[in-house]
Amino acid sequence: MTTAKFVLEVTVDPERPVEELGRILRYWGGNLHHYALEPGDGSAVYDSAYREVGRWRVEAGG
Repeated sequence: MTTAKFVLEVTVDPERPVEELGRILRYWGGNLHHYALEPGDGSAVYDSAYREVGRWRVEAGG
């Protein structure tokens, strides 16, 4: 079995970091079924104003 590492990098609004990160994680989690989560997969991450604030990716482990 090959291991993989999931990496999420976001810049959150300093005025509402908990709310924004919570929303990002809920939205991403709700769309999880769209991804194979294999090394090389990834996508942009958006805040509640639909501005790109980061990315997630799956890297080969090891």
